[in-house]
Amino acid sequence: MILAAGIEETITGGTLALALPLAALAGMVSFLSPCVLPLVPGYLSYVTGMTGEDLAEQRKGRLVAGVALFVLGFTLVFMAYGFFFGGLGHWLKTYEEVITRVLGAVTIVMGLLFMGFFVNLQRTFKTARMPGPGVAGAPLLGLLFGLGWTPCIGPTLTAIQSLAMTEATPVRGGVLSFFYCVGLGLPFLLTALAYRKALTVFGWVKNHYRLVMRLGGGMLVLIGVLLVTGLWTELNNELRVWIGSFGTVI
Repeated sequence: MILAAGIEETITGGTLALALPLAALAGMVSFLSPCVLPLVPGYLSYVTGMTGEDLAEQRKGRLVAGVALFVLGFTLVFMAYGFFFGGLGHWLKTYEEVITRVLGAVTIVMGLLFMGFFVNLQRTFKTARMPGPGVAGAPLLGLLFGLGWTPCIGPTLTAIQSLAMTEATPVRGGVLSFFYCVGLGLPFLLTALAYRKALTVFGWVKNHYRLVMRLGGGMLVLIGVLLVTGLWTELNNELRVWIGSFGTVI
């Protein structure tokens, strides 16, 4: 009963019920971005130590293990961000309304960046020090991905950390970032399981990058508008009341 009450409070006591699916969707949008998707075959080759021919032969055991460790690496980095911003939001809760609106404005700018505006502000910082190829180096490569590619996937990541601050607790911020990593990491794992088919899908996405980026950026702008106008808080208040009317089955 205590565990059930704790789970229910974590989900319904904040705005997670609405924010979690958005976080997962933002992670998927990050995966489809031009600075991640074209490099996926290279990541898979590097974290397994296998050539493209070996990958095509579907040696799934080693491939999935390497990708899982890679995902674990960047998940640790992004969850650390979530814990930090969630804790910062708790500390600044007195100024919640002002901070929410400021973060909303930031999120709108990030959405416009993702859509292709303000190109000169878009930069990617990559580390020159790389671990050795193979499964053993996969977690470290994941950590470096989380640190080095943060400016590249910054628009979506910034939006999620903005929501983490509105959650105002480290735990909720960490959970929100975890779901972002689920959205980002799951396509990596699915690619490992179905490499040939995934390459076909990647080809379609590359041919429709403009549409993908506009849709993803539009989602971020929408989140920002909800934050700026206060509708995000109103929606979540309504959602908490609605969820609170149901009993837990755990």
